[in-house]
Amino acid sequence: MMLLLRTATWLSLVLGCATHGAEVGDYKHLGVATCATGVCHGKLVAQKDVDVALNEYRIWSADDRHARAYSALAGARSKAIADKLGLASAQTAKICLDCHSDNVPADKRGAKFQISDGIACEACHGGAERWIESHSDASTTHADNIAKGLYPTENPERRAALCLDCHMGDADRLATHMIMGAGHPRLSFEVGAYTVNLPEHFTVDADYVRRKGAVDEFRIWLAGQLIGARRLLALDASPWFDKSGAITPELSLYDCQGCHHAMDDLRWSPKRAGGLKPGTLRLNDDHLSVLISVTGVLEPGERDALARMAGALLRAGQQNANAVREASRALTAWIDARKSAWLDRAYEHATVAAVRKAIVKDAAEGELADYGAAEQVYLAVDGLSQAIGDGERLHAKVDALWKTVETDRAYRPDQFAGAAHALLEAL
Repeated sequence: MMLLLRTATWLSLVLGCATHGAEVGDYKHLGVATCATGVCHGKLVAQKDVDVALNEYRIWSADDRHARAYSALAGARSKAIADKLGLASAQTAKICLDCHSDNVPADKRGAKFQISDGIACEACHGGAERWIESHSDASTTHADNIAKGLYPTENPERRAALCLDCHMGDADRLATHMIMGAGHPRLSFEVGAYTVNLPEHFTVDADYVRRKGAVDEFRIWLAGQLIGARRLLALDASPWFDKSGAITPELSLYDCQGCHHAMDDLRWSPKRAGGLKPGTLRLNDDHLSVLISVTGVLEPGERDALARMAGALLRAGQQNANAVREASRALTAWIDARKSAWLDRAYEHATVAAVRKAIVKDAAEGELADYGAAEQVYLAVDGLSQAIGDGERLHAKVDALWKTVETDRAYRPDQFAGAAHALLEAL
């Protein structure tokens, strides 16, 4: 019993990532209609000479895919997935609603709440029950609103953790191998790129910085890698991985492209094998492998240690659930020992450029050849180049790198490494 309690406590800490401050489901969700009136966030156009544009609802409803997350469940693809899984409807099934809507419990739903609103305001900003009145008061601080349930999305770690709840999974929800086998797309996520690509519904101006602090693109990206790696490790050590009585572990936690490519497309190489034999399953380590490259710049003396621990995790994935849990715990402790210090630092362009170069160098040398890791490399290079300010100069080389990872069906590790080598020469 004590072992079960310890395991449950550890998983709640690791899967939740952030253990301080309000969570999105702590207070009642009042619904989009509460925010979308003409005197609040429902203006037709951005207002001038005010700190908040007040047209945020219009931007969300017209341009943000989160607004259509629920309606997507009525589409032909979702219906086909539901049929294959034996579900009456994707629009009523909890396994679908948990990520395609703001599926809070009934007692956390206000009078104007509608599940059909999809991923609405409070799914990211937290239940507004207590801060709905105070957040528009100029005398109320941001810290006061957070204490009342506003979720601190400006915090890189908290933002990454929140996004990853659906875009990777947590203790309660996961796009399992069965769900993907029924037709759900493979999940791939990088918080920096997704943040940039979301329709902008706020402006980082002097007022924003005064209230919430400056937005650092590199720290947002770094948080995504740290928390992404941490979340992968938590899932590996969770009941999702160890399905008691099942003949196989949860296969969605392994590298998809390790199996899903043509039989004559031989991809195994000793450099990326991590001590594994050809033809064996390899745990997904996309964020973790990128983190090894980052460590070579931010803490060079620890790179080899992290690489050894990551290799031990891959080998544990060939053994049993207990071995995976132990390897995951060791890696999680390593990340936790550095996470706060790394995310609290101020980074100069020279350091950001060095991290980018280290990632591209490892990619060129075949260290980041798995498709998921290759995706992360492209997203890192593209985002960090914009942060540094030389994205335009490198556009052609970065675009060539993108073309090698544009689809998993056309991906070839040697072509990716070649494009990375050409980019490396231009850095």
